[in-house]
Amino acid sequence: MKKQLLCTSAIALGVAAAPAAAQEWNLDWGGYYNVDVLFNSTSGNNIPANVDLDGANIHQNGEIIFTPSVTLDNGLTFGINVQMEALNAGGGADGIDESYMFIEGDTMGRVEVGSENSAGYKLMTGAPGVGFGINSPSPSAFHPTAFSPAGLPGVYGMARNAFGSSYTEVAGNNDTARISYYTPSFNGLTLGVSYAPGNTNAANSGLVNRNVALNDIFDIGVNYSQTFGNVDVELAARWGTGDAGQNLVFVANPGGLPGTAIFTPAVTQPGDPETWGVGARLGVSGWTFGGSYAENDSGLANGVGDTEGWSLGVTYDLAGPWTIGFDTYQGEGTAAAAGFVKATDEYEAYQLGAERELGNGVAWRIYAIQSETSRSVNVPNAFAPGVSKLKVESTTIGTGIRLNF
Repeated sequence: MKKQLLCTSAIALGVAAAPAAAQEWNLDWGGYYNVDVLFNSTSGNNIPANVDLDGANIHQNGEIIFTPSVTLDNGLTFGINVQMEALNAGGGADGIDESYMFIEGDTMGRVEVGSENSAGYKLMTGAPGVGFGINSPSPSAFHPTAFSPAGLPGVYGMARNAFGSSYTEVAGNNDTARISYYTPSFNGLTLGVSYAPGNTNAANSGLVNRNVALNDIFDIGVNYSQTFGNVDVELAARWGTGDAGQNLVFVANPGGLPGTAIFTPAVTQPGDPETWGVGARLGVSGWTFGGSYAENDSGLANGVGDTEGWSLGVTYDLAGPWTIGFDTYQGEGTAAAAGFVKATDEYEAYQLGAERELGNGVAWRIYAIQSETSRSVNVPNAFAPGVSKLKVESTTIGTGIRLNF
């Protein structure tokens, strides 16, 4: 009886039948490598007088992505995705960024377990763009983020947050150890859901202290992609939330009992962070139009750390190998709020670009980017006599080679 139960359970999982012959692993790998030369001109009252950021800089970005997999006789494919950063040590000293296992089948959909972005993040869409990319968590190549007055470290920044990109995560988490499920595509409609026990970056979650840090992160996403005649349509939406933990205070000698102590919840507790976003693209006769809107709610008092942003763009495929485009991203965040005093951060970027396909996986791109970050306060002379706004501006001309393999 026990053997029958075990056999029945295994068959239900689709893994019981002995393979007729040993399956072979497909040892796929690929990746990308981008090299750009950029010329910057910067200005603004938040750049110190002894700092000169004008001139040329070189930016490189690349990954080698290993995706070995094996397909069993029952049709299920098991595999892994390990991404090694070419620069910046990736997610740690070993240079590994995302790394996860996946199981997928035509009728079951896809399961991912490991260090990867959420289903909401991966199913999102936004404005099309040609060039370096400004709806992005990495603007430091074209904008002097080190001297930017905008953004609060630990509260919000440019990465995976609506202040700098509509591709958001709850509290800006990144490559957290999580489990995600994606449905099969139903006439172009795909649903996804993710859960992460804690907030780790390219590392195991370990045992999570749910009192002191972001935990129990849930995300859902939906993407619809379909073609009607010569019109391509893509629609997407996402929502996510997490538990911010709780503030505890140490109380000595509670009730007057000497030699005793307890931790008790504080009067003021953090709210739970959330994020949501929507996006769309429409392609027709060589034109692609698109945009997106997203918000991050920090859960902090008075809305401090809350951000919102939107993207809008258009590209056109010219006859031959050229594509041209224009896009913008606009972000805003609440830096501080107390009484009638409010500090507001803003980020805006505009890009005009063109790209030429040179061959299989090889493209040359040229672009111009205008960007600005600022912090303003609704109090006259907040920063200095006659100064109620801090800002940094940058004008960038760049060109580069993009490789995909």
